[in-house]
Amino acid sequence: MAERPTTSDLKSLLKKENERLAYGSTLRSTIYILIIVAAFAILVSTLVLPMFRIYGSSMTPTLHEGDIVAAVRSTEFKHGDLIAFYYNNKLLVKRVIAMPGEWVDIDQQGYVYVNNVRLVEPYVDDFSYDDCTIELPYQVPENRIFVMGDHRSSSIDSRVQEIGCISEDLIAGKLIVRIWPLGQISLYQ
Repeated sequence: MAERPTTSDLKSLLKKENERLAYGSTLRSTIYILIIVAAFAILVSTLVLPMFRIYGSSMTPTLHEGDIVAAVRSTEFKHGDLIAFYYNNKLLVKRVIAMPGEWVDIDQQGYVYVNNVRLVEPYVDDFSYDDCTIELPYQVPENRIFVMGDHRSSSIDSRVQEIGCISEDLIAGKLIVRIWPLGQISLYQ
């Protein structure tokens, strides 16, 4: 015949069962909170503050391959802004050179003029006329933006007819900060 459990044995078993239930409840709550936080982070990064990784060298020396940048959705751009836009299912990053209605010209040395005024471009190391297939001087159409990469000899940008000026509805965001690599965090206007 089996021994009957004592009151202290029953209290001990009850305590262990309550601890197990509390642990399970805490674990479920923690998982739910993590899922909600992750969903919120994805929503914010997609709608408000998208993050992009830089591929290629068309924006050196400003940005390098592997850099991670944050952008904001915007409809207002100014000369010199760095923007990310979609082209052939790829995301490209370039610098705003000219706005709708402005005239762009590039001389044989690669210096850029907007409305007959030469741009001061301290971010460009290699001025290059390179593969320009548009007829210059060129007037930027309405609702479009003329963009160029900072590394002019390797950048495919608005100077090439296939890309041309960027429609404002294709712009994914205006870059505001480089967040990676950590030692090179920098803000963009």
